[in-house]
Amino acid sequence: MKFKSILFYLFIIVGGVALGYWIIFEGKSLESETAVAQEIIGGTAWQHFIKSIGGNLGYPLAMLLLQIITIILIARFFGILFRKIGQPSVIGEIVAGIVLGPSFLGLYFPEISSILFPVESLANLGVASQLGLVLFMFVVGMELDLKVLKNQAHDAVVISHASIIFPFLLGMGMAYFIFQQTAPPDLSFLSYALFIGISMSITAFPVLARIVQERGMTKTRLGSIALTCAAADDITAWCLLAAVIAVVKAGSLASAGYTILFAVVYVVLTLRVVRPFLQRIGDLHSSKERLSKPVVGVFFLTLVISAWTTEVIGIHALFGAFMAGVVMPTNVSFRNIFIEKVEDVSQVLLLPLFFVFTGLRTQIGLLNEPELWQICGLVITIAVVGKFVGSALAAKFVGQNWHSSLTIGALMNTRGLVELVALNIGYDLGVLTDEMFAILVLMALVTTFMTGPALDLINRYFTPEKDLEEEGIFKKNKYNVLISFANPNTGKILLRLAHILTKKSAENSTISALHLSPGNELNQFNSEEYERDNFTILDQESKLLSRPYRPIFRGTDDIEEDIAQIANTDDYDLLLTGIGQSVYEGTFLGKILGFTSKMINPEKLYGTLTGKGNIFVNDFFDDRTKTLLKTVNIPYGILIDKGLPENIHRIVVPVESLSDSLLLVYIHKFIQNSSVHITIWDLNDTIKSSLELKEAVRSIDHAAPNHIEVRYEETLGAITELQTFELMLSSLATWKYLLQKHEEWLKDIPSALILKV
Repeated sequence: MKFKSILFYLFIIVGGVALGYWIIFEGKSLESETAVAQEIIGGTAWQHFIKSIGGNLGYPLAMLLLQIITIILIARFFGILFRKIGQPSVIGEIVAGIVLGPSFLGLYFPEISSILFPVESLANLGVASQLGLVLFMFVVGMELDLKVLKNQAHDAVVISHASIIFPFLLGMGMAYFIFQQTAPPDLSFLSYALFIGISMSITAFPVLARIVQERGMTKTRLGSIALTCAAADDITAWCLLAAVIAVVKAGSLASAGYTILFAVVYVVLTLRVVRPFLQRIGDLHSSKERLSKPVVGVFFLTLVISAWTTEVIGIHALFGAFMAGVVMPTNVSFRNIFIEKVEDVSQVLLLPLFFVFTGLRTQIGLLNEPELWQICGLVITIAVVGKFVGSALAAKFVGQNWHSSLTIGALMNTRGLVELVALNIGYDLGVLTDEMFAILVLMALVTTFMTGPALDLINRYFTPEKDLEEEGIFKKNKYNVLISFANPNTGKILLRLAHILTKKSAENSTISALHLSPGNELNQFNSEEYERDNFTILDQESKLLSRPYRPIFRGTDDIEEDIAQIANTDDYDLLLTGIGQSVYEGTFLGKILGFTSKMINPEKLYGTLTGKGNIFVNDFFDDRTKTLLKTVNIPYGILIDKGLPENIHRIVVPVESLSDSLLLVYIHKFIQNSSVHITIWDLNDTIKSSLELKEAVRSIDHAAPNHIEVRYEETLGAITELQTFELMLSSLATWKYLLQKHEEWLKDIPSALILKV
């Protein structure tokens, strides 16, 4: 049967090729004389191929794809770079757009700029970037929770509206003085003043929300107020911007009245008619299983119709996209699913196109006169005074302390991407000249860039107001243990270990569990789901042990840095983590599991080439643990879990030098809190030759008889005796000594807690 199939296959292939060749040969006779002549003078096959490649590279789709590849790579690079210096990645992406524009690439590498971004290709790039903005504003609208505005109400609304009115009026006043120098010819002062005012008043809600999450403020009263202020600001500012656009297009308030009237009708219909209809659909299709393609199509069609309607009315398609997001079903599960569907495409693929499109319009080189730089300084000053100072004073007026007031001011001064959206609208409408557009882009960058440093300075010089609930759990006069975990199962083991260390002194000790979510995937809807998924197992273990703990969950761009910062700056006495894993044989984890191959692995090779390690030295820990060992300033315990039991009865403690005397504190805690039996393994007769260590061990034995013993045998009897213990407690120095001297024992040791004290 198999032979017959092969014969049939060969017959089909050979016969098909032969028949095709015959058809082409016969068809040659049908060609005209002109076609034959063109083929003869067309050159060689290779020349024809090269010519074809050149034509393909210049094809609009190929050019757009090349631009997307370049933009995403550069935007990712600058985003990572700026995260490393403590700035939101969006700032790096905006800077990447300016670098790829005429301010840098076009100025210093004009040939490359003309190849990557020829003038005739910018129209396609602009359309693609506008599509990204429509999806982005749709997500911004969905991430706003209108219930929060109802619940927080008075204080947040007062602060939010004050943070709009102050900079708006200051911006209009500034417009009076700079109108003649910076406004386009034939533009009315009304249009110019209104647009400058609104450009001073915008807050970037997505960037603010991300900063609040990264700083662990989401569940605090201050974080809730800041998010609510930003949400109210966003809605108000976009409504004002829509009105300003109507005035600019109409030329006067009277002419814009009809546009504003139709816009009000549109908003009322959207909220009163469309929103209830979509809510019913969302309630019926709130899970991934039920959210089918036809249902998704209904919501995307709503987005497109809404954007088209507002564009036709005259208040811009982006306002329609924003409103479509606002009226999406309020079901948390539905919004989380839909945001995940849209966000990755809009933020990773399409938004960087907008940054570069903005960068191509931003010509910082046009600011070539001292007067223009003076105007730039004035614009930035007015923006900061209006937004930062205005928000802070309003917050202080409604009863916030200075720390909370200044923090709210710094956060509300964040403009980011939303400001660029408004500026591009103004540029397209002809309200902004090239010079003023560049000045306002610089203002958006500076005010967003200063948010992080401003918050750090505020936290340094002003005392934050502690939440009452947090004060009840976490007090400075207690022994505070911080566990940090990535895997919930590891978190459960660490919680159990922390409980064993503090069991009988629970009233005088606390346990906090930290889980950091990497990247920027968090929003206010999926953060609750992620937190629940990661802490459910710990909650169950907490109930089983009858031991409460404090969960800490936040997003981060640098896990190691944030763990170290939290451990060092808060009043913790001990940090516990698990050990990271490596995929390469020959590394530490491989040794623990019994793989003792001496092959050179890529981790060691990379470390050697970069000067960070030696190819011939054992890898004790993964890179994350190594970083924490260098940066954490409090006692730090690393757990190597090989099946740690629920109850620990026997612990072995190897002692190699006098520095191991620091472990006596933890030996005492294990005995006092959980009645654990400790066997000290005196490797080099360190205890035998030290009177002080002998007396310290004797005093522990006197306080808890029959709970501690010292073994002076060099090898602790047979190697298999190690397996009779549930845990090995070792200092970092002794652990390294054991690995160098007795690497073959690794697979036989019990779970190990390695302490750097």
